[in-house]
Amino acid sequence: APHPTWRRRGAQRAESGSASVARSPAPRRGLWRCGRPQIPFEYPLGKSLKFFVPLPYQDMSNEDEASSPATEATGGAHLLGFSDEILLHILRNVPSTDLVLNVRRTCRKLAALSLDKSLVHTVLLQKDYQASEDKVKQLVREIGREIQHLNMAGCYWLSGSTIEHVARCRGLVKVNLSGCHLTSLRLSKVLSALQHLRSLAIDVSPGFDASQLSSECKATLSRVRELKQTLFTPSYGVVPCCASLQKLLLYFEILDRTREGAVLSGQLMVGQSNVPHYQNLRVFYARLAPGYINQEVVRLYLAVLSDRTPENLHAFLISVPGSFAESGATKNLLESMARNVALDALQLPRSWLNGSTLLQHMKFNSPFYFSFSRCTLSGGHLIERVINGGKDLRSLASLNLSGCVHCLSPDSLLRKAEDDIDSGILETLVASCCNLRHLNLSAAHHHSSEGVGRHLCQLLARLCHLRSLSLPVCSVADSAPRADRAPAPPAMHAVPRGFGKKVRIGVQAYPSPFLGQSAPQPSSVFWSLLKKLPFLEHLELIGSNFSSAMPRNEPAIRNSLPPCSRAQNVGDSEVAAIGQLAFLRHLTLAQLPGIVTGSGLVSIGLQCQQLQSLSLANLGMMGKVVYMPALADMLKHCQRLKDLRLEQPYFSANAQFFQALSQCASLQRLCLVSRSGTLQPEAVLAFMARCLQVVVCHMFTGESLATCKSLQQSLLRSFQAERPALNVVIFPLLHEGLTDVIRDVPMVHLDEITLFKSRVAEEPPNLWW
Repeated sequence: APHPTWRRRGAQRAESGSASVARSPAPRRGLWRCGRPQIPFEYPLGKSLKFFVPLPYQDMSNEDEASSPATEATGGAHLLGFSDEILLHILRNVPSTDLVLNVRRTCRKLAALSLDKSLVHTVLLQKDYQASEDKVKQLVREIGREIQHLNMAGCYWLSGSTIEHVARCRGLVKVNLSGCHLTSLRLSKVLSALQHLRSLAIDVSPGFDASQLSSECKATLSRVRELKQTLFTPSYGVVPCCASLQKLLLYFEILDRTREGAVLSGQLMVGQSNVPHYQNLRVFYARLAPGYINQEVVRLYLAVLSDRTPENLHAFLISVPGSFAESGATKNLLESMARNVALDALQLPRSWLNGSTLLQHMKFNSPFYFSFSRCTLSGGHLIERVINGGKDLRSLASLNLSGCVHCLSPDSLLRKAEDDIDSGILETLVASCCNLRHLNLSAAHHHSSEGVGRHLCQLLARLCHLRSLSLPVCSVADSAPRADRAPAPPAMHAVPRGFGKKVRIGVQAYPSPFLGQSAPQPSSVFWSLLKKLPFLEHLELIGSNFSSAMPRNEPAIRNSLPPCSRAQNVGDSEVAAIGQLAFLRHLTLAQLPGIVTGSGLVSIGLQCQQLQSLSLANLGMMGKVVYMPALADMLKHCQRLKDLRLEQPYFSANAQFFQALSQCASLQRLCLVSRSGTLQPEAVLAFMARCLQVVVCHMFTGESLATCKSLQQSLLRSFQAERPALNVVIFPLLHEGLTDVIRDVPMVHLDEITLFKSRVAEEPPNLWW
């Protein structure tokens, strides 16, 4: 926030009739602002730093720099007139490649600031899609010896020879190479030169052979304390070489069959069966993709833990989709943990918790993360075993109760899925975990009964520290239909209605949240909830029966169940309420059958100017996309939107849609999923030509295979050369070859945008990097 004296001095100059202030240009959207006269500065992602004030290469260290010709030409306002602290804060938002290769050559002052230790000690190339091979090599040559933390996660477009240049960064303490092309020999060459390395993230791909690692590489690994491995093949990876591990993160993405159709085995080879070193382990995390072979391999890792549980273990997390049966080794492990360790974070497969008394014996010491996703945990058990009858859990920052259909009911045996929640249990939960920042209650029916102050939204409003929230759509509906939500005749629902259009007789109009203080505020409990949570950054409203056509944690496509009856009461007015969240960055709306025109989307586009990620799925009537005009109006205002995922049957990706989408100046990734949808190849090509920052174009529709292949080849042929990270997948959604196509998508895109899942409280906060 600007210092108060800046505003006071600016006002004094304005009162004195200062010509410089009078001539200063009007502020533009997206400019960096403070209380003094506006300095036109902006940074377009992926391009060189651009100033609206010309900056000739000259010595700007002179104290009288404010009187330079460039300063006078702009009315006394010059970017370099800011303090070094402010300039460093601005430069921190510039990609490292542009900072070192372009900004540093602007003038001497910026040349010095660009090499400040606070900027060059940590280099983030993750999602810097304009970082070409030559840029990365030149960056390493110029500041390689200064880099201590290097994040290249997901840089799939860089060749292996470019990754080898990391060996020049000899001062590296932490490096993330997940998603990069690494062979055993290349990894050995890189790690042999990094003697100070303490944190490492890599992929273990088919063909990995630990015997090819040199003695210098193994010496480096013996000092590594944090290791993250993404396993695409049954292997221990480099774990046997890491004798000092304190944090181990494992992501199992092993497929049951090879590309040729051969069945894989989870039995590790003899050369890979060395016992991993777990004596100093503090954090163990394992996330499994669907597939039996992933469960086979993780059992081999857990077998070592069952022999001797690390005494300092404080976080034990296993995320498994579906069922994962216990074994003798896992039972011994859990019993040993209950006797010997006090945990701060816990997540176990649902079958390990269902019907067991394990939680009663577990000891917790200032816990910060709990996940009981998909468990049959009742509200009584939740209060008794986790919260211990109202125990103080102010340290708990993240809680995942996704899919726990009975967690807010006192007795799961007597409760039906459609019954009301017990407000007393929720009130105890809110009072005990008053500092929650991340809460996930999705994939369940949580209905509130009558009574003032007993609605789920009213109770959650007390969690004033929430930053991310995931709720089922039916949970935000008022407990009883309001007078202004009386159902209209079918003919009236078909009348198009949107912002800026006249309201026809018989159609209920909802107040727009951007009309000002004079506009009447809706009385819904959801509106009141969001008003009490103004700093919410991540919001998900997902239908309790919703199932994506491309799910992340389910092995096959299946049809969604009909939406909950209460979800019909959540419509455009509730969506418009989201416009109150000025700091919202990520929004997911899925299975909202009560959407009539989508007019609430316009409110979000106008007011949520920080929105970066938007996921919409199955809104309104399934057979017709009635919200398309409102979505087009919304996209015009989403200048910071980077990711858009749209899943809707019968969606027509036509010229009108892509024309509106072209106005999202920051868009980088697009994913369309439409079972019976169509697309216009000419519109797609024109869109890609206008939006130069788009590097991911995934479309799974009802078009023919020939049409999809032709469009995909045209896109790659036209834009691959100038966009090194371009990833294009155009394919029929219901084609039998979809599985083989999906396995070629880079994991960073597959996990974040292509496949649908709830992301709130998915992992502990700050788990890695």
